[in-house]
Amino acid sequence: MNRRAIFVAFLAATSIFATSRGGRAAAFPKVAVYRNPGCSCCEGWVKHMSSAGFEVSIADDPNLDARRESLKIPAELASCHIALAEGYAFEGHVPPADIVRFLNERPSDAIGLVVPGMPAGSPGMGPEGSGGPYDVLMLKANAALAVYASH
Repeated sequence: MNRRAIFVAFLAATSIFATSRGGRAAAFPKVAVYRNPGCSCCEGWVKHMSSAGFEVSIADDPNLDARRESLKIPAELASCHIALAEGYAFEGHVPPADIVRFLNERPSDAIGLVVPGMPAGSPGMGPEGSGGPYDVLMLKANAALAVYASH
C-alpha cells in the first residue's frame, strides 16, 4: 500500500469516528466536574478523562451534597466528585470508556452512572486494576440501580 492510500484510509477512518453520533464528535463532550474542595484524587480522574479526549473543567463545590440531592443521586452512592455531561450525571470514579459507551447508548430514563465510594484501582485511585473488583452502576430516574459495567 502506498503512502497516498494509507493517508486516504486514515482520513476515512477519522471521518467515520467523528460522525458516528450524528455528525458530532460527541465521544468527547465537554465535562464539568464538581469536587470536594482540594480533593486530589479528583484531579487524577480528570487527568484520565482528559487523556481519553474529553474537554474537562473542574471546580470546588463546598456543598456537593446539595448538588447531589438536586441531581437525585442518593447519598449512599456518594463519592468525591460529580461530573456533568450532555444532561447526565457521573458520580465518582467512572472509567472514561464507560462514559463514552453510556453517552452513545443514552439509556432511557437514566440519570447517569455511579461508582460509589472511591474504589482502589479505579481511574484516579491508583494504578488501574490495583484494587479489588468494582461495579459501575446505572441510576434511573425512579432510583432503580443496575450494574452497567464491572471492572
